[in-house]
Amino acid sequence: MLNYPNIDPNIFKIGPLAFRWYGFMYLLGFVAGYLFLSWQVKNKKELSLSKEDIGDAVTYAAFGVILGGRIGYTLFYNFAYYFQHPVRIFYVWEGGMSFHGGFLGTLVAMILFAKNKGISFYQIADYAIPAIPIGLGLGRLGNFINGELFGRITDVPWCMVFPMGGPSCRHPSQLYEALLEGLTLFLILLYLNRKKLPPGVLFWSFIAGYGSFRFFVEFFREPDQQLGLIFGPFSMGQFLSFPMAVLGYLMIIIIFIKKKA
Repeated sequence: MLNYPNIDPNIFKIGPLAFRWYGFMYLLGFVAGYLFLSWQVKNKKELSLSKEDIGDAVTYAAFGVILGGRIGYTLFYNFAYYFQHPVRIFYVWEGGMSFHGGFLGTLVAMILFAKNKGISFYQIADYAIPAIPIGLGLGRLGNFINGELFGRITDVPWCMVFPMGGPSCRHPSQLYEALLEGLTLFLILLYLNRKKLPPGVLFWSFIAGYGSFRFFVEFFREPDQQLGLIFGPFSMGQFLSFPMAVLGYLMIIIIFIKKKA
């Protein structure tokens, strides 16, 4: 087995204030989104956005991620608890964010941004979507540093004992997700980004790719304690990701059929 590095989740503390790696990863993700969208606008020249517009887009996305992620976690993963303790929904420092909720929040935010700027949704979505895996990969590294969202018990040579996971050796599933949902998906979208594709293909490629990778990795990730496996051998993450994958592939097919028609 490999030794879990036990990195301090806090970068540093100033009195009662703690600056944590997990929050820093979110910040890096938003910075990466701004830089990537700026690079897209500069090099593709098919969408005219000022620096202020790009900053607005990232701000919209940030609110969508945070609000949607928290609401999604409340509804999908721990509704009974937050129904009994509604004020704790606002205790974001206690943890609890859902990618699926965060993505839906970002989707709504980008629709509003596109409408406000008078551009089509696919224009801004196709430009910005390759940056999302960067944030995903960084977020999973934050999960790894926190020692949370660890994998299922295993005896593979690279298993680790996580402080919050008991004495058993487990899959470092956070790193699997960082590799697949982060690096691999980013490289796929970066490759497709260089192609002349119909509007929407890049956006739906992300949907299909993320849904597929997340569904696969969930077989190695420990199910949420309060939920367990909810549908036979499948987790809540798989229950939410499978429709993403199916819809993504279906929409790509539909777009290409319409192009040929």
